[in-house]
Amino acid sequence: MENGHNHENHGYTCEIHKEAVKELSKNMPEGEFFLRVADFFKIFGDPTRAKIIYTLEGRELCVCDISAVLGMTKSAVSHQLSILRQANLVKFRRDGKNIYYSLSDDHIKNVFIAGSEHIKE
Repeated sequence: MENGHNHENHGYTCEIHKEAVKELSKNMPEGEFFLRVADFFKIFGDPTRAKIIYTLEGRELCVCDISAVLGMTKSAVSHQLSILRQANLVKFRRDGKNIYYSLSDDHIKNVFIAGSEHIKE
């Protein structure tokens, strides 16, 4: 940036708005924050994990249920659930020998719904 003056860029002039740049620069989170945000969204980037998130929206299910809905092996579903658990997107509870999975919180549901609505537009 050159002293907050106009810049020539591909044939058009770009005026730097110093106050906006100053305010944004002051409030910009550290790089680690953006790495974590990017990692969070990478988890949604796998179609199988997206299906599992969709399946768990508003309900809890065991691995057998999820496997049946998705037509996948329990092993494949368990592997993806492990990734979702490590990322804190799903939680589980034990009931005797059964383990039931659900979304960790409404943020996960809301992110998925927002992404789905954006795709449908």
